Amino acid sequence: MANPDFAGREYPATEPYSVGREKIREFADAVGASHPAHHDLVAARGLGYPDLVAPPTFAVVVAQRAEQQYVADPEAGIDFSRVVHADETFTYDRPIVAGDEIAAVLHVDSVTQRAGISMVTTRCELFAADADEGAPGEHVATVTSSLVVRGEDS
Repeated sequence: MANPDFAGREYPATEPYSVGREKIREFADAVGASHPAHHDLVAARGLGYPDLVAPPTFAVVVAQRAEQQYVADPEAGIDFSRVVHADETFTYDRPIVAGDEIAAVLHVDSVTQRAGISMVTTRCELFAADADEGAPGEHVATVTSSLVVRGEDS
């Protein structure tokens, strides 16, 4: 069972993730995102973007790196083999584009226990890394995830 004492915890910003063109193309192919702005630089620039645009769910790549801090923390009580992904939402201030350096700050918003399961809500705030200091800069997106951690008897 997930440790309810982790509700309200914030983890430090991750190292920046370098968003590359080929990663965007690969992700777009994997999720069936066929819009030319995900694959063709000329098309993306023709729409006013500086580079290829990541599909909206691409933010999960960065968010899951941040969530790993929580899942790997032995005191959190998360047995990943017992995790079921319940929900995920994405809220954007701007699209993620190739060339971005994105850092994430993970917040454990809630940990609730009911009927032998734990329901966990995490929130990853994604920021463009400040090139001068590596610190979070412009807010890019928020990824909110709901997880169910099944107990040993479920």
